[in-house]
Amino acid sequence: MPIEKVIINASPFILLCKSGLVELLPELFAEISMPKMVSGEITSGDYVASQKLSDYEKNWLKVLSVKIVEDVLVWNLGDGETAVLSFAFTKKSSFTALIDDRAARKCAETLGIKTLGTGGILVLAKRRGLIKNVFPELKKLQNSGLWISDEVVKTILKQANEL
Repeated sequence: MPIEKVIINASPFILLCKSGLVELLPELFAEISMPKMVSGEITSGDYVASQKLSDYEKNWLKVLSVKIVEDVLVWNLGDGETAVLSFAFTKKSSFTALIDDRAARKCAETLGIKTLGTGGILVLAKRRGLIKNVFPELKKLQNSGLWISDEVVKTILKQANEL
């Protein structure tokens, strides 16, 4: 089943903005949401993303209030991750969480929340014909600050049929 609705955390959004790949989001997904907690993290920092956030809100990004869920809160994650996963937890059947943090992904897995990481966005973009190759785009993300292990890089490239 294709991913149509996503709730995005700060780090994937910031990295996609810094690497010039953020415009993939509205091409890949019918609905892109972000908790107010996450937009606050972005606008309080000196990020390229903070300068562009209001433009995206006018066009394709929905910023919304999120009620924190106790099942997620007990994991002691960051505020943004907690908000993203709380929303996704209440909308399991329709939303996927765009999140990179390892502990947050473990929480999501335990709670049955669908996730997609920043690297996975590139695989999806290639499968849908939006980019030709994952490897150069992945390098852009790494140059923008995405830390990713060699093992995960290999997994992403295998999923993209580039290994």
